Amino acid sequence: MSTVLLSRSEVKSLMTMKEVVEIAEKTFKGFGEGTTINPTKVGLDLGETAEYPPYEGFMNAMPAYVGWLDTAGIKWAGGFLGERKKLGLPYITSLILLIDPRVGNFKAVMDGEWITSMRTGAQTAVSLKYLHKGPSIRLGLYGAGGQGHTQTEAVAAVFDIEEVRVFDINRESALKYAEDMKDIVKGKVTVVDDPRDAAWGDAIVCVTQSKEKFLKNEWIARRTNVFPMGSYQEVDDDFILSADRVIVDHVGQCLHRGALKGLVEAGKFQESDIDATIGEVVAGKKPGRLSEDDRVLCIPIGTGAMDIAVATVILERAREKGLGGHFDFV
Repeated sequence: MSTVLLSRSEVKSLMTMKEVVEIAEKTFKGFGEGTTINPTKVGLDLGETAEYPPYEGFMNAMPAYVGWLDTAGIKWAGGFLGERKKLGLPYITSLILLIDPRVGNFKAVMDGEWITSMRTGAQTAVSLKYLHKGPSIRLGLYGAGGQGHTQTEAVAAVFDIEEVRVFDINRESALKYAEDMKDIVKGKVTVVDDPRDAAWGDAIVCVTQSKEKFLKNEWIARRTNVFPMGSYQEVDDDFILSADRVIVDHVGQCLHRGALKGLVEAGKFQESDIDATIGEVVAGKKPGRLSEDDRVLCIPIGTGAMDIAVATVILERAREKGLGGHFDFV
């Protein structure tokens, strides 16, 4: 049986952000209902934090089974600075492999960088659909790079964005973001020079590579949804420990990477402090908010299930359109 091979350009041509959001929502529901199976990712530190080897990067192996599509696969993906950044390549590098879960044949191999970026934005958008009421939203954004773009595109697929206030340590990046998003954001995009000024709105999204806890508890107002999406802890300890609700996409992963890792290792945060998973909220098994005044910490750190679900629908469309190469590995 031939394996379909799909390039990044072919992958991008087959799906819109709105469709990615819809797929992410169905997959989150599967998490809540127990039909999405997603082991904790396995990480390989290639110098992201380790002293050796010194390549300023990491890779994750992310397998999953998605019941509503009866599909399985694995994403092998990571992020690199260092030599990759000098070459002008995207931070994320990724391939997705799909199998037929009944017999184990490899159905497809495709680029995963675009899917990773799109589904990461979609995870935030789906979460906000269940945490924020109303058709419009105000957004504070830290990080104006590729993820800042896709986060905004995804939120705009669900809400009318009244305003985005964006901060980036590179002002030129923020200005480019403002220009790029002028047709995506129905309201206005405001570039701010003081990081405190981006801690504003109905939702604050952090998509940075910062190792600083730059988002301060005292900046965050009542009723705000906070999404620290970076690999490190972008919000300070006080906010995490005082948030009214803590909601995550995957308990095992969120306890050992990203915003919660440091507090877990210090013994100040544990699994029982998590109020719900996004899947439980989407499936109607647990509430997102208990009160409109709640400050909610939501951490969709990213799961292979989202990638496998999006990739499977892309494969179906590629077959319909006759796109992609083929290779007989066996």
